[in-house]
Amino acid sequence: MGCDGGTIPKRHELVKGPKKVEKVDKNAELAAKWKYCTLSQEKLRRPIVSCELGRLYNKDAIIEYLLDKTAERPNAEAVTHIRGIKDIKELNLTDNPEWEGERRNAKGDRYEDIHCGMFICPVVGLEMNGKHRFCYLQTCGCVFSDRALKEIKTEICHKCGDPFKDEDIVVLNGTKEEVQKLKEKMEEKRVKAKTKKSKKSKAVETVSAPPESKAVAGPSGASSSTKGSKSLAASATKRSIQDMEEKSEAFKSLFTTHSSAKRSKDQTSNWVTHTPYHF
Repeated sequence: MGCDGGTIPKRHELVKGPKKVEKVDKNAELAAKWKYCTLSQEKLRRPIVSCELGRLYNKDAIIEYLLDKTAERPNAEAVTHIRGIKDIKELNLTDNPEWEGERRNAKGDRYEDIHCGMFICPVVGLEMNGKHRFCYLQTCGCVFSDRALKEIKTEICHKCGDPFKDEDIVVLNGTKEEVQKLKEKMEEKRVKAKTKKSKKSKAVETVSAPPESKAVAGPSGASSSTKGSKSLAASATKRSIQDMEEKSEAFKSLFTTHSSAKRSKDQTSNWVTHTPYHF
């Protein structure tokens, strides 16, 4: 049986088979991770920072996110673990001399190498394009290939000379398993910092609190606190010099509490001038 025009349909045109699973282009996936900001999806440009999970961001995009977290962003779930500027590290990257930027294929008359990376490893020269594992040091922010750190084992940074430990190495754009390990490490580190901060605050509170006065028994058996209370009571019940009968009248007249030092209302002057002089 034919259709209009004498065409005969084939089986695949009449019977619908299972849908083909769309595969993600690996080159596009690598370019999205290593050449574009994880938050803003803009091209990476200096200064470039990374979080404790090894993701790459533009620093200005992270600052805008921290200043206004209520704004709607397409990839906000990728930065929920970033609480402040201390949770990111600015990377010390080495430029690739072969990278020409946007001008490399302006005319379209030459081969475009999509695997050419903007940065390279300063030790072995590998390009940071996703084909090789790269790491950065949390102490100084310098970026190296994993091969360089394994072949030249040292506890000093190859680029700036700062000391580091194995726990300071963070893998950039690692696998799901590596990201999960980095997440557990980050949470454990934050819990330790929180407990340390709480202990420090408690110690400061105990130091700033005034010590409680304790009663110390003296040689006569009376406590120092009772002596202090007695001295306070004695000072509160002091008599006036004018009431002391054993003092002479000449001695009492030396003080302002004596009757001779007091003036009556007629003797006091009433100042009405604008100057404090009295003639």
